[in-house]
Amino acid sequence: MLKIVIKKRIPTLIMKKYLFIAILVISVTQYSVAQQNIAISKKEFKTVNEGFAKAYRAITEADDYFADKTKGSYLTALEYYLIANKYNAENAELNYKIGACYLHSISKEKAVLFFEKAYTLKKNVAPDILYLLARSLHLNYKFTEAATNYEKHLQSLDPMEYKLQQKDIEKKIAECNNGIKMVAKPKRIFIDNMGPSINSNYAEHTPVINADASVIYFTSRRENTTGGMIDPYDSDFYEDIYVSTREGKKWMPAKNMGKPVNTKDHDATVGLSNSGNNLFIYQNGDLFESALIGNVWSDPAPFPKVINSSYMESSASPSYNFREIYFVSSRTDNSYGGKDIFKTTRSSAESNRWSDAINLGNTINTNYDEEGAFIHPDGKTLYFSSKGHNSMGGYDIFTTTLQQNGTWSTPENLGYPVNTPDDDVFFVVEASGKYGFYSSVRSDGYGETDIYRITFLGEEKPVVLSTEDNLIASIAQPVKEIVLEEQIGIKTIRLTIVKGKISDYITKKAVGAKIRITDLEKNEVVFESESNSETGTYLLALPSGKNYSFTVTNENYLFFSENFNIPPAAGYLERELQISLLSATPGAVIVLKNIFFEVAKDAINEESYPELDRLHDILLKYPGMKIEISGHTDKTGDAAFNLQLSEARAKKVAEYMIGKGIPAARVIFAGYGSGKPIADNNTETGRQANRRVEFKVIENINR
Repeated sequence: MLKIVIKKRIPTLIMKKYLFIAILVISVTQYSVAQQNIAISKKEFKTVNEGFAKAYRAITEADDYFADKTKGSYLTALEYYLIANKYNAENAELNYKIGACYLHSISKEKAVLFFEKAYTLKKNVAPDILYLLARSLHLNYKFTEAATNYEKHLQSLDPMEYKLQQKDIEKKIAECNNGIKMVAKPKRIFIDNMGPSINSNYAEHTPVINADASVIYFTSRRENTTGGMIDPYDSDFYEDIYVSTREGKKWMPAKNMGKPVNTKDHDATVGLSNSGNNLFIYQNGDLFESALIGNVWSDPAPFPKVINSSYMESSASPSYNFREIYFVSSRTDNSYGGKDIFKTTRSSAESNRWSDAINLGNTINTNYDEEGAFIHPDGKTLYFSSKGHNSMGGYDIFTTTLQQNGTWSTPENLGYPVNTPDDDVFFVVEASGKYGFYSSVRSDGYGETDIYRITFLGEEKPVVLSTEDNLIASIAQPVKEIVLEEQIGIKTIRLTIVKGKISDYITKKAVGAKIRITDLEKNEVVFESESNSETGTYLLALPSGKNYSFTVTNENYLFFSENFNIPPAAGYLERELQISLLSATPGAVIVLKNIFFEVAKDAINEESYPELDRLHDILLKYPGMKIEISGHTDKTGDAAFNLQLSEARAKKVAEYMIGKGIPAARVIFAGYGSGKPIADNNTETGRQANRRVEFKVIENINR
């Protein structure tokens, strides 16, 4: 049964609605310089009597589709051309057109045989035959042959065409040379299909993940698409967004997200916040955001005008603290050519004002297209795709690092087999840096493009020669011992992931609460987030090298605080922190984990002021509350000194409250030395926990 599509020209506006068409349509048309509508001579088929009428009808029908030059029309034309090919496989023009159709399919490897045969039968079958033959060889990793045919095509051109095509041909020859080098030194990775829970016999693409890769959203073109419509451009169902969650090592069957995220039109994923609560969506050439509130997604809202423009915006990625958004735009002002990567910055964690978009510069952006920007949760590692730099063909995936001086490092190609001679785009990496996700066409696929997980193994152990001489019993000559160096690991990720659940201490029910992260050295709010109001879950990323205050607030509870002082050299760590919030009832005790003193003294450090002010706010909120401030030490040192020090520190905290207007009768203080430990004094971690200041609710008559 032949697939029937609507025979009409597809306007650019329709192509812009579909993310992969909008991004890759230029790549497809670049496969051909002209892709001539070469006529197939009727007289050549008269020599084959049997089935002639059927064959020629198929050619006539196919030519109509071929002339439309859309993905769907090429695929439909191919079905008809293959019917004709059964009756005459020795026609140069027919072989040329079959090769051209395969070049626009996921079976590009089949194009080579037909172009080679067309060229053998008639060397001048079409003006671009050598170019298309080179292109098909290029896509099939036959780089040396491809470069030779690119050069032959270039030399066959007249002076005017030579000038028009020289830059493109020379770039493709350079891509072939890059490919030879990269394939010779493949990266040590595993590429695994994510299986039937994620993939189907339809196309899946553009995966996005939260920081710990416990949830994945992606785009698919399945028959249960919202609205059930088929796109006339390629005869596939409209794009919809799907979601799957991971339980242990197993991914649950993906589900269509439904309304309001999905509409009757094309809807595609382009980005996701680290928490997984903010989904970035591509619709009709612009970017939108939907937020997860409890278990319901909000209506997608357009990005601010500094991002969305009259041009096409096709990719966006938020920084770990949501203070920056990296995005891709085809805008022509302040551009190096094609699509570039830009950045906009929010003025503060509490503000919704975004700066004018800034081009990331020509270290990253080239005069070719860039796409698929993804900023890692560490806040400094950017992954993106580019047709420039040292690509081996089409879009290749690159990585660059933000330096301390504010500049970006020279982009590094992720190499083969992550990158291929075709387009490789929309690559995301989980927080640990060990696993990446992207879509690709491979032999173990379920349909068209499938979603794959990449496992990075690091460099192979190099062989070195030992300097020690060893004597073999029967040989009186020294030999060099071959040993293996330690494995060179994958890039060190300096990042801490904190995740868990916030709940009521008594009822254990989930609590939606605000989470504030403060840089204590700068006394600056880094970012604010919220736990899910239905599940109480939260997830956030803390790059190494800062002393963070972590506070949780809900108007019905006392605040909770934690401290994360993460050294610059600290590697990747995941920490689960389950938080139980206490009501402001008598007997409730809160450890003030972000109050710091000078060593063996009662002088309060400046980093303590945000925590002290939070306690002050509690006392203002509950004017009938009376509290005890208590100081505690570990068991090391002189007991009498520790008792005196603990009381002096508690007194300093009480005096801070009184100095800000809280009546002295509402704030009492006491020192307990090492008498009330909350952890083991035999470990450094335990001793650190025991050195603390607490406040306890004595009474609260206004509760």
